[in-house]
Amino acid sequence: MEKIVIASDHAGRELKEDIKDFLKSTGVEFIDLGVDNDDSVDYPDYGIPVAEKVSRGEVPKGILVCGTGIGMSILANKFANVRAALVSDVFTARMAKEHNDANILVIGGRIVGKGLAREMVKEWLEARFEGGRHQRRLDKITEVEKKRG
Repeated sequence: MEKIVIASDHAGRELKEDIKDFLKSTGVEFIDLGVDNDDSVDYPDYGIPVAEKVSRGEVPKGILVCGTGIGMSILANKFANVRAALVSDVFTARMAKEHNDANILVIGGRIVGKGLAREMVKEWLEARFEGGRHQRRLDKITEVEKKRG
């Protein structure tokens, strides 16, 4: 099974810990890049290492959690080859993978409850990219990345 890199800021730490427990229970390997306490931190300090690892292909997938998920998703999508999707329900988690081939799942720790987050992660991990017309659309996004650097 693929390894996942995971991180959060202070606002997402509690949910990140629960997601880690879920991943352990399903046998999914992960690397936790922090945080490990509730002291206030700047989310980019934890999102950047995750996005870098996914961008460089060192790890195929990542999960980021902050208060709303908005900051982490904006940050992660600044990196080439990253398709970070902020999700808030099971349907968007599945579509993030099936239609957008999202390689980083972003969740708002102050928005989504633990049970729902587990279901979203499960759905995202089990879903498969459909390709076809969706690949054509992703290719257009890749062209934008190349042009804009």
